[in-house]
Amino acid sequence: MGPEISYGFPAAILLNTSMTATINPNTGGLSSISIETVPFFGSGVAAAPNARFLYASAGTQIFGYSIGQPNGTLTPIAGSPFSFPPNASIQGLATAPNSLFLYAADVAGSIDAFSIDSVTGVPTAIPGSPFASGANYQLVVDPSGKFLYASDDDLPGGILAFTIDSTGVLTPVSGSPFAIPGQTVANSEPFGIVDSGSFVYAALTAANQIAAFSIDSVTGALTPVPGSPFSAGDQPTTLTSANNFLYAANWTNGSISGYSFSPTSGALTAIHGSPFGSDITTLAADPSGKFLYAGTSLGTLDFDINSATGALTPGVVGISNDGSLWLTIVQLPSSAAQ
Repeated sequence: MGPEISYGFPAAILLNTSMTATINPNTGGLSSISIETVPFFGSGVAAAPNARFLYASAGTQIFGYSIGQPNGTLTPIAGSPFSFPPNASIQGLATAPNSLFLYAADVAGSIDAFSIDSVTGVPTAIPGSPFASGANYQLVVDPSGKFLYASDDDLPGGILAFTIDSTGVLTPVSGSPFAIPGQTVANSEPFGIVDSGSFVYAALTAANQIAAFSIDSVTGALTPVPGSPFSAGDQPTTLTSANNFLYAANWTNGSISGYSFSPTSGALTAIHGSPFGSDITTLAADPSGKFLYAGTSLGTLDFDINSATGALTPGVVGISNDGSLWLTIVQLPSSAAQ
């Protein structure tokens, strides 16, 4: 595989530049920084599976960029930004592995679906899009490419589940939305969501918990993991996973809560020494699972992940900028594959 590139998107309304940095595969350090012009207050970022295009959402628009090889430089694609109706509020984005489909969460109550032109990167609405969903902020596509899961912020809160057919069309899974058991508040405000392939985890921001569900690999239906929801930090928001570890950024104090999860049951156990760090707003793990990156108001920090315990140790080199609201890591193809 080719180099890994970190993209940090701005956290301040007066700033509309992103930081692009190359990841050192041995140390996790960030270098070769370049500055790109991007929309401020982005709500989500996603890269197409072939690592040729990057998309960022901002309100009623999605911005598209081609990813330059081999250094990851961003260039706006033709027609970008792509606009939605004035009442739209586009939040999280997700792409489907092994296919050129892009999905966008809309708080107005739908999920927008697009096919991506493999040459130009231009997204085209899939027939039937937008698909009714209820209010949702973040979504994720299963590694199999067969299912999509989204946070359901309509009372009382839950997880939306859809199957993805060969054309990218979404169909609700029987039983969706799936209820979160044992809620401690009227609406636990599910927000961050990740899919490990066997389990779906969702940050319950208002309840200070993390919900866990096992996935039926045939139907996509969800079943609560025994003991779920699990106690978490203060207002967990974004989640990311690395191998058998799950990390949550806590909004109240900006710390990172770390958990190991059982590969058989999906149950969460707090990592010794957790929580880690401070002033953190968002998280992203590199594809190798060796490094975790955290956006702060002052820049991007990197942490080494202990492969045995999941404990985090500050890395060797971070980068200073004006803060990142969203981070994403892209694995570029090898030069031989380009």
